[in-house]
Amino acid sequence: MTQDDAKRLAARNALEFVEDGMSLGLGSGTTSAIFIRELGERVKGGLKVRGIATSAASQTLAESLSIPITNFDETPELDLAVDGADEIGPGLALIKGGGGALLREKIVESAAKKFIVIADSSKLVKQLGRFPLPVEVIQMALPNVTRKLKALGLNPTLRHHADGSRYITDENNFILDCAAGEIPDPAKTAADIRAIVGVVEHGLFLNMASFALIASDQGVTKVDR
Repeated sequence: MTQDDAKRLAARNALEFVEDGMSLGLGSGTTSAIFIRELGERVKGGLKVRGIATSAASQTLAESLSIPITNFDETPELDLAVDGADEIGPGLALIKGGGGALLREKIVESAAKKFIVIADSSKLVKQLGRFPLPVEVIQMALPNVTRKLKALGLNPTLRHHADGSRYITDENNFILDCAAGEIPDPAKTAADIRAIVGVVEHGLFLNMASFALIASDQGVTKVDR
């Protein structure tokens, strides 16, 4: 089974939790894009849902598939959010934000009654930190935040596009990718980063996921917190 096959299997499994009339959080990234496309097929077949997307790209994809888009004025609470993850550690502690949408992802997923993570088995780790930890930063505060993250031993690097230009998030912020190494105490690391003035959000998603659907050659495994 290829990685794309595994992502598709997890995404299709997550669709079993979607019911008619639900309001949904639509994630970002390659696995979430597969879920959105599969959801679009269900909508074409008559399923009635509405969604709030975690990125401009996901919203554009959903709209192209005729999935109705809502907002938090109209829909203050979501029934279900479905999204991928860059790493899944013990207790369903997550690193997210490799695609740059961590702020909107955290907003949307914190507003959902249930948050399902979909991923292939390569995303499971015994301890978070192999994948760089993204930190979204106000542009003005970049020098100060960079220095303070370095003082924490988190080894931040400013994210750039392939053409060398600085990466700008949907909310017009910068991202520092932290080569943190192993993160033995994610809650402490999250609190330390959160305490830095100028940090908008970080990519540690703790105590948020309800369960994960992990696809491998053996099928889909449901992993609880």
